[in-house]
Amino acid sequence: MNGPLAIVAIVGALLVAGWALLCAALDRAPGWTQFGGLAAVEVALLALTVAAAIALIGGERPGDPAVFAGYLITTLSLPPMAGVLGRMEPTRWGSLTIGIFCLVIPVLVVRLQQTWATVAGG
Repeated sequence: MNGPLAIVAIVGALLVAGWALLCAALDRAPGWTQFGGLAAVEVALLALTVAAAIALIGGERPGDPAVFAGYLITTLSLPPMAGVLGRMEPTRWGSLTIGIFCLVIPVLVVRLQQTWATVAGG
């Protein structure tokens, strides 16, 4: 897995989470900055997916491909789901939903890296 892309995805998700949670604390509904942040995080996750696909083509393999695929699909689906749910709830709770979804993304990215490293590490 590509370390720099993972770091970009993690930092981006944490920034969006911080902004969304601040908006929730200030009793603000989700705004376009939160949705734009979710889109940027999704782009970073898609780039990470492309890097993983290139590594697969190059002969590398995750330790457990089924688990890796499950984490990858879940990770890729979180930003769009957060956006939809945040848009459906135009109150502070929408911002809170986006913030919590974005706090889960870094955990999943780390798990993707750990799953990939199980075979690479021996």
